[in-house]
Amino acid sequence: MKLKRTLLWTALTLAVLGGLAYANRMTILQYSLGWYTDIVNPRGPYQPTSWQAGPAEPGQPVGKRPPNIIVILADDLGINDLSMNGGHDGITTPNIDALAKAGASFDNGYAGSAVCTVSRAALITGRYPWRFGVEFTPTPGAMARVAVKLYDSDPPPLIDQRLASQAKPLNELGMPGSEVTLAERLKPQGYHNVHIGKWHLGSTPEMRPNAQGFDETIFMESGLYLPKKHPDSVNAYLDFDPIDRFLWPNMRFGVSYNGGKWFEPNKYLTDYFTDEAVNAIRANRNRPFFMYLAHWGVHTPLQATKADYDAMAHIPDHRRRVYGAMVRSVDRSVGRVMQALREEGLDRDTLVIFSSDNGAPGYTGIPETNRPYRGWKLSFFEGGIRVPFIAHWPARIAAGTRHQAPAHHTDIVPTAMAAAGLTPPSAPAVDGVDLLAQLKNPKPPGRPLFWRDGDYRAMQEDGWKLISASRPRKDFLFHLTQDPTERRNLAQEQPQRLADLKAKLAQHHQGMPTPLWPSFIEVPIFIDKTLEQPRTRDDEHVFWIN
Repeated sequence: MKLKRTLLWTALTLAVLGGLAYANRMTILQYSLGWYTDIVNPRGPYQPTSWQAGPAEPGQPVGKRPPNIIVILADDLGINDLSMNGGHDGITTPNIDALAKAGASFDNGYAGSAVCTVSRAALITGRYPWRFGVEFTPTPGAMARVAVKLYDSDPPPLIDQRLASQAKPLNELGMPGSEVTLAERLKPQGYHNVHIGKWHLGSTPEMRPNAQGFDETIFMESGLYLPKKHPDSVNAYLDFDPIDRFLWPNMRFGVSYNGGKWFEPNKYLTDYFTDEAVNAIRANRNRPFFMYLAHWGVHTPLQATKADYDAMAHIPDHRRRVYGAMVRSVDRSVGRVMQALREEGLDRDTLVIFSSDNGAPGYTGIPETNRPYRGWKLSFFEGGIRVPFIAHWPARIAAGTRHQAPAHHTDIVPTAMAAAGLTPPSAPAVDGVDLLAQLKNPKPPGRPLFWRDGDYRAMQEDGWKLISASRPRKDFLFHLTQDPTERRNLAQEQPQRLADLKAKLAQHHQGMPTPLWPSFIEVPIFIDKTLEQPRTRDDEHVFWIN
């Protein structure tokens, strides 16, 4: 009898717990990634990094050996976040502006995609990523299932719940190890290759930087700039953004070195990455090195240091002030990297390229970040793919150079290889061009540029741009030479031009492989509204497929 009562109470207890779990399943999903991270990857205390030191004396003097190459990539930085492009909220970027004035500014710089992973794959390989199946950004199934419930829009987002529930672990989604990175291309020339910061191209051993040509990596393992309750952290919460509501409970403050255990940095993440970049420059001053400094700033969650926040006191709005403080920290990073190069006598013979992985998102609720261009991250309008693009190399690039021909993230690999004295291989062929050669030609030959996200695709050629959306099914045709801010859709007025570009778009994508992982969510992106602004079905929108 006692055993029966015990079994009955156990069954009742499990039923109640199961009912509570079912009733709160979205909350459990919303916190699941963070809980899993705490169990599987507990973070240890700060560990100083001992960078592998190069020769005590240079084997060849600076100027006789291959140049150093540094790529600094900001995350979600809008083109109008820079004061050199007009700026907003009184935010200034003196160090990035100075880099452009002392080198070349590519006024028509384009990202490889309008989203993180795809753009980064293009940058590091020089190839359109859909050539090797990287078409969608890795998304946790739990995040998609939570976000779709929290996302308030008309039309609503669409989700394939079956595929979302079957999604592979996030760390298994990334660029195949068979792809050849810029680090691997430079290795035969004696380069020591260093990665610092965000990777977002997979976290399995064969996908991480150490397996992709990098000798050393400080790897951003999660996404907080500081612990949420750190006394030096000033946070801004975006209650209107379902992604933000997922990030805060699930992101952690942690990095690793060369695949080791996670540990917490000793300061605000952008400043920590910058400290380590400076240390790595000093350790490698006597040999050629390639550094890929991939910042998390200014991606959400919005966190700033108290010092940077206080420096933005002229901005009354709290969220905008935190954002401005984050831009300030990225700009300071550029200044500190350049100062370290000068102190080591390396600045003249170092090629430094600065860009952003895509345009700023609308989900920060700050309308001015991409102005004067329309659209946001996750759209192929200019606001989603137009990015800052600067190259600095005093030995080869004249100060104050302005270049009008389009520059694309795939161009970074052939440009860096040319600087190192290498010829891009024919197989696998890169899609980019050598920008150093283009700078010598006032009118370089035209070329088409392509973007792809499932059936949502775009191309640009000879000043014309086509965006072909699948939901809603619509073509946008813009003459960028006359209409750079994409205000007038000429699809009805120019049927022959539209047909020609659609044929070229179809030809480019013919025979591309199946994506390495499927999409399971489609989200409406409103071209002229931020996520905070009221939106209706009549507002211009396209669905981003992921």
